[in-house]
Amino acid sequence: MKTRTEAIHFTADKKLLDFIEKKTSKLHQFFDRITDIDMKLKLENSGQVRDKIAEVKVQLPGTVLFVKEHDKTFETAIDAAVDSLAKQLIKYKERKSEN
Repeated sequence: MKTRTEAIHFTADKKLLDFIEKKTSKLHQFFDRITDIDMKLKLENSGQVRDKIAEVKVQLPGTVLFVKEHDKTFETAIDAAVDSLAKQLIKYKERKSEN
């Protein structure tokens, strides 16, 4: 499983990259055939508040799962995205086992 992180219009620090690696490695326990994880981190200027956006694309054999989360910090956006992906992976695994 490869995890690629792309920070758009800013440079992500080592602490944030380590946090991403730690969180995305936990997805492997829900489905062990994940091939790639692509994460894009963006800053959104909407008025006076700068929201952080985390977009995560998980590639599985035969399908792709995608989540986009907004929050005040990247850490909380990534947490929410990983939680959402965990639920999607569980549903995907259940559907595959029914067939």
